[in-house]
Amino acid sequence: MLADLVSESYDADLEESWENERTATPVRAFAVRLHQTGCSLRETTTILAELGVERSHGAVWNWVHRLVDSGCDPPEAQLKRVAVDETAVKINGEWSWLYAAIDTETKLILDIALFGQHGTDPAAAFLHRLDERHDLSEAEFLVDQFGYRIVLSRVGLSGRVNYTDRTLIEKWFQTLKMRIDRFHTSWVGSRSSVRE
Repeated sequence: MLADLVSESYDADLEESWENERTATPVRAFAVRLHQTGCSLRETTTILAELGVERSHGAVWNWVHRLVDSGCDPPEAQLKRVAVDETAVKINGEWSWLYAAIDTETKLILDIALFGQHGTDPAAAFLHRLDERHDLSEAEFLVDQFGYRIVLSRVGLSGRVNYTDRTLIEKWFQTLKMRIDRFHTSWVGSRSSVRE
């Protein structure tokens, strides 16, 4: 199955971005795709090692940034099922709410936003902004509470409470919080740096 994912990740247009590399382009493209879907550099190198490709975190980091610099477009989300949630984060000693939306099929993060408060108004503002950026006409939103259903109705979107198929966003928030914890449990910086 991993070999299939490697071959699916290959795009001939990427060949020019990665000429003169010792690792085959499909493997590099696969590693970048893994990292874009939320795997850390360590997780990505572990998966590559399982495939028999031993590379350093630095090599994967270079591949990710070389692809960004090449101007290649990331894979596009199909937007059939979108998981939405929020979590509290501490920025410079003050609590903020980070809202995120992830396409469950492609695992792409569609958008994130930070708000100083929690509730239906910030959720509606986030979903309205998301609707302006993406075609959500066919999307079903997977949420974890009935308050979101009110917000979805208010913005004119459809969704349902689902605790099973939306685990991807929970995992993403867990990874985010683990990384913030490495910075002494609180992010020291601006809201824009947290969003970035």
